[in-house]
Amino acid sequence: MYFLQGRAKIFPFDCPLISNPHLLTILSHFWPSRLDVSRFPVERRLFPTEPGVSVLVETQHPQGSPAGEVVLVHGLESSSAAGYMKSSAQAVLEAGFSAHRFNLRSCGGAPSKTGYHSGLTSDLLAYLRFLRSETRAPIFLVGFSLGGNVSLKLAGELGGEGRELLAGVCAVSTPIDLSACVRRLEHPSNFIYHRRFVLRLKRRIRRLSPEIQGLNSIKTVREFDDRITAPAFGFRDAEHYYTTQSCWQFFDEIRVPALLIQAKDDPVIPFAVFERPGLFRNPNIRLLASEHGGHLGFLSRRRPRFWLGSALVEWMRSLSNTPSRASRQPCAALTSMPCPTHTRNSGKATGEVLMDHISEDELDRYAARSLPAARTAAVEEHLLICEFCQDRLDLTEEFIAALRAAVQQRRRAAKKKDS
Repeated sequence: MYFLQGRAKIFPFDCPLISNPHLLTILSHFWPSRLDVSRFPVERRLFPTEPGVSVLVETQHPQGSPAGEVVLVHGLESSSAAGYMKSSAQAVLEAGFSAHRFNLRSCGGAPSKTGYHSGLTSDLLAYLRFLRSETRAPIFLVGFSLGGNVSLKLAGELGGEGRELLAGVCAVSTPIDLSACVRRLEHPSNFIYHRRFVLRLKRRIRRLSPEIQGLNSIKTVREFDDRITAPAFGFRDAEHYYTTQSCWQFFDEIRVPALLIQAKDDPVIPFAVFERPGLFRNPNIRLLASEHGGHLGFLSRRRPRFWLGSALVEWMRSLSNTPSRASRQPCAALTSMPCPTHTRNSGKATGEVLMDHISEDELDRYAARSLPAARTAAVEEHLLICEFCQDRLDLTEEFIAALRAAVQQRRRAAKKKDS
């Protein structure tokens, strides 16, 4: 269990669906993500950020007063429709926060005459200021991949002013050093991602500026940035663009809690960029690094499948002093198995349940005296996968590890008996 920035309690991403980072990256892109638009209707609006420029924002609110506002920012050549955007929105909505899926300039189908770049923060800042004028609830900024670079750079640019706008900023799978990450992207092992990015970049430019010639000759992201992005936004060349817009150099100025979530096996972001000496000397910044996860590929073998959403929720709860919502529904296993926690509160409606802490000794006594062996095994399995119970019981990392070892031993014994 990780304890980050005060009371944040985040279980580590230690059970990936698969360990191959490329397969995990690709699988997470195509994995079905559920966003309940019937319970949480979508409000689509074109938000003007400056004369002649509007961005598309898709907003959803929870039932009842929101615990806070969460602005989600997508990655390179993506949009609010990306799977990680929808699954994260669903997680924060279930937890009682409003979700604002923010599309970068010219993305998501919004009309625009200009594009975006990796450090363009003005549109996002305009929306955050608007949001602050509408509510006094805490506002959290969450960026994915390139959106993480934009979000962290903005937090650094704001400095002390950031405290007035933001309760915290989180960046996931973020290219904090653009030049180093473009070099990694150009590695032959990343051909499939690199080619996809180049094709999408050129497609967008053809849509925005059909008069531009020579796009067919561009074969790499660096060439695109050198010939298209840099001159369009006043940079000398691609390297000047990367050097000035990489968010790592703004870390020292961040004055709000900042969480970076990064997989060490990310195929397009070398973990070495996070090991730069002195990079995390700012006490406001924390790095949560996992051995596996690929690029935005935090799919777990256990529930919740989308580990990232639960991690974001626990981090935001700790910063906003928001308790777990009593209205969260227990998993389906509870309908056929007497979980000790829910049995104790079986006479109450789910939304009225006030969960009590159950010690490990008490749980052990319950399992030993009140359940036959088969039910004991079922409860143990349930506690490993049920986020609802883990939250309410406040299970320690050591207890979860011991429980996992016991379950694995029982499985091995059962398998040996069957054979």
